[in-house]
Amino acid sequence: MSAATPTAVDPAVLAAQAIAKVNTIAALPEVTTQIIKIVNDPRSSAAQLNRVIAHDPSLVVRILKTVNSSFYGLPGQIGSIERAIVLLGMNAVKNIAVAASLGDLFRGKLCDGYTARDLWTHCISVAMVARQLARETNPNLADEAFLAGMIHDVGILVSLQVWPKQLSASCDQSKKTGIDFILAEREQIGVDHQMLGNALAEKWKFPRSCQLVAGHHHQPAQLADNSRLLVSLVFTADTLCCQANRGFNLTAVNQKLEDGQLEAVSLKTSTIDQVRGNLPKLLESASGLF
Repeated sequence: MSAATPTAVDPAVLAAQAIAKVNTIAALPEVTTQIIKIVNDPRSSAAQLNRVIAHDPSLVVRILKTVNSSFYGLPGQIGSIERAIVLLGMNAVKNIAVAASLGDLFRGKLCDGYTARDLWTHCISVAMVARQLARETNPNLADEAFLAGMIHDVGILVSLQVWPKQLSASCDQSKKTGIDFILAEREQIGVDHQMLGNALAEKWKFPRSCQLVAGHHHQPAQLADNSRLLVSLVFTADTLCCQANRGFNLTAVNQKLEDGQLEAVSLKTSTIDQVRGNLPKLLESASGLF
């Protein structure tokens, strides 16, 4: 571990200190914060969401571009956010808005061979695949699975800001030795991206389910049965995307999908194989959206 890394500090303390230090990603854009607050409030309305988004013309353009893409396959061109909300629902439009704003935060170089844009490509890919897996197993979770997949690796952005050299060393160690990426992070930094991601998702006031995904997406079996389904969907999507070499893939390229563990949350091997087979087509349909 680097001499500059505090080896004796508790990982939870390191995570809290890191979140306090970050600047560029510490606060979401105001419009994104408002969108998350509205959709998480059961008393909110589509009209409220429409008003908030309408105050950011560039966000309106990006949302409509996404809504009108072949990925959503809606009939005819959608010309207003209000119409998009009617056709797709508040949660789907919220996710598109969050994706449109989060993408701007993924800047810089992670390590040799990978940039933060590669990480963003990976996160969007995992979001798409998690959404598809949810559709096959629990359709009510599809929108939530997309959001959770999109933010599952945000903890890496914290390391990029606070410990860039140690993050690069983690990548190098994982590539050269084959050690699990989170173990390399713990050795080089003292804390892994799961704990950092959980802390950042909590600060951003994302739903508790998304916080659990950010904090346990490599170890869903550590969670109680009633908290494991969404995390397992993202775990599976993460594994498939890393094995398919989609963007930054070091975090889960050696991760294994064990039948017993996945069937316990209604993820059957046949479903996973079907999604794996459709992976190139699925990801191509979403290419460039965000």
